[in-house]
Amino acid sequence: MKDLEARRNSANIGKFRDPHVTATGEARATVAMSHPQTLWFNTGTLCNIECVNCYIASSPTNDALVYITAEEVRDYLDQLEDRNWGVREIAFTGGEPFLNPEMIQMTEAALARGYEVLILTNAMRPMMRKRVQTGLKRLNEAYPGKLTLRVSVDHYRPDLHDAERGEGSFLKTLEGMRWLRDNGFRMAVAGRSVFGDSEADSRAGYAAFFSKNNFKIDAENPAMTVLFPEMDESVEVPEITTACWGILNKSPSDVMCASSRMVVKRKGAERPAVLACTLLPYSDEFELGATLEEAETDVALNHPHCAKFCVLGGASCSA
Repeated sequence: MKDLEARRNSANIGKFRDPHVTATGEARATVAMSHPQTLWFNTGTLCNIECVNCYIASSPTNDALVYITAEEVRDYLDQLEDRNWGVREIAFTGGEPFLNPEMIQMTEAALARGYEVLILTNAMRPMMRKRVQTGLKRLNEAYPGKLTLRVSVDHYRPDLHDAERGEGSFLKTLEGMRWLRDNGFRMAVAGRSVFGDSEADSRAGYAAFFSKNNFKIDAENPAMTVLFPEMDESVEVPEITTACWGILNKSPSDVMCASSRMVVKRKGAERPAVLACTLLPYSDEFELGATLEEAETDVALNHPHCAKFCVLGGASCSA
């Protein structure tokens, strides 16, 4: 992960160093966890493919974040109840979540407690294994309307999607989406803005793709068709000061870390850790502790992703 840090340093010399003040000496913006809505679990960074621009550097060999277990997930679900966070959604990301051998058990643990569940997946071979399909169908029938699978479709054009994810990836993902469609699953899609399309053109393109395949996904709904801004750490971005809220007409409560936290299990660690958000799994300063109680602290917006993705981009990983 040192190469990511080096790119960040070269693009933003002098910036994002002090959690309290910016490079110009202004007070850095912070965000309180004001209305928890989503607790994320990273199921592990191993993935069946290696994308060109994966923000978390997932791959078939990256096990920096190891598989979290169903028992560990249940412990944090207990903590949610003890802390009375009022979370409505449990979300799973990776890597590819369906590589984790306990993915079905973790999903069931959350559904059984009444939470909505969101799973981010590429809908490829790991999801299409018979054991996984059987488990997903059982849970979707037992908890109707509670389970959503957000499928990564980087672009609605196969050639551009494959340029990010490897030749043939689009067709494999399309096969998985058709299986989800035919078995009555609620689907969403995550796309990317790296290709330079306008938002209007992107949504129109996805709408045509959904219509052609009879996918019941609303291309105009940002929660169902999520278009993530580019997260290139080699690009210079401004730091967010306390004055920016008024200048930008934004509220700290709009930022993702006001409503969510993510649990990860680091390789070699005795127990999982809680992070400020899904985007910064390798930045030590965004590790808030081992428990949800420790994670209730304010978060300083001391990273380029905080500025470009969350504040300026207005994006969120949650539904």
